[in-house]
Amino acid sequence: MTIRVSTLGNGLRVVSDPMDTVETVSVGVWVAVGTRYERPEVNGVSHLLEHMVFKGTERRSAIAIAEEIEAVGGHLNAYTAREHTAYYAKVLKEDLALGMDIIADIVQHAVLAPDELARERAVILQEINQAHDTPDDVVFDHFQEAAFPGQALGRPVLGSMDSVRDMGRDTIIEYMRAHYSAPRMVVAAAGRVDHEVMLALAETAFENLPDGDEAPRDAARYVGGGVREDRDLEQVHVVLGFQGVSHKDPDFYPVSVLSTLLGGGMSSRLFQEVREKRGLVYSIYTFLSCYTDTGLFGVYAGTGEKETEELIPLICDEIAKVCRDVTEKEVARARAQIKAGILMSLESTSSRCEQLARQMMVFGRPLSVAEIVDKIEAVDVDAVERVARRITAGKPTLAALGPLGRMESYDRVAERLG
Repeated sequence: MTIRVSTLGNGLRVVSDPMDTVETVSVGVWVAVGTRYERPEVNGVSHLLEHMVFKGTERRSAIAIAEEIEAVGGHLNAYTAREHTAYYAKVLKEDLALGMDIIADIVQHAVLAPDELARERAVILQEINQAHDTPDDVVFDHFQEAAFPGQALGRPVLGSMDSVRDMGRDTIIEYMRAHYSAPRMVVAAAGRVDHEVMLALAETAFENLPDGDEAPRDAARYVGGGVREDRDLEQVHVVLGFQGVSHKDPDFYPVSVLSTLLGGGMSSRLFQEVREKRGLVYSIYTFLSCYTDTGLFGVYAGTGEKETEELIPLICDEIAKVCRDVTEKEVARARAQIKAGILMSLESTSSRCEQLARQMMVFGRPLSVAEIVDKIEAVDVDAVERVARRITAGKPTLAALGPLGRMESYDRVAERLG
């Protein structure tokens, strides 16, 4: 069975990945809009809209949406990211039509009732407060803002207390009409699914989607810098990073191997040197945040106040070392980790559905597993050291939260990395 792609007359793309060995199907709609498309005064509107579509449509109340999907043992969920919003369900194969109908209903016919909006605003304000009380969430928001200051890409997905509190129904309706159009959506399914059946369902279910052009957005401008927030906490939370790469950058796979080698598992350099040998942290790892035109590469660590004196210089030293003394053994191990993760994800209908949709939105086509594996296998020691030098040559971004009395200044950290 092979992946198939079709485009409806209104521009909606439909993609399926059949799996004959399962009895379920994951299906969803991915919309090419997220926090990055928001004006400052409506920061958080993408996330608020994602919540509101579940509060009732012209045909279904909020309780009916929940009862219908759970009456067949299915699951329905959604999330908002910086460049896209997703609505998805997992159902038994015979309930594909119901799953697709519910998703199509909420993204086209949400009522957005004023009383429901008032209640959901209150829920999201609680969510923002909860995030504020979660230091390892806050420090990542600080890092994002320092990397992209004054830009939509640097603002939080949840929005601010003020922006969410002041957001009215008309603002949400206007935003939905401007961005929820057929050419900006992908309907994806993976599992026990027939493409022709799925295509026929999509033609009927999504016939009311408007056509529309791609929404304008500002080009990302990585700036970098430091942000510190002193708090009376038990731990110091630190994120140190640089401008990374986009999904389409030729260095995407070398940077992925670099990230895995440096901090992607228990055998990684940072885990072994910082946690196992010196006991300076409980948690330390690297991460990649890739967007359509830029990205971020960073290290997160949670440590004690007195340990920061040793930890920060040590992280800087380990970052410097991967620019010049990478071994073939650890590159091979990192490649194997990445490949195994990709191949293991193929056993999940949800993972395959998500992967399909993302590839369609970024590349305009599905990528074969063989193509991806070939690119991973092509990464060698020289490529990893080269991208390490490329990434770390730029201005660093440093965010820290907690008791920071022993924390080095941003300028001192930048000097160490220079």
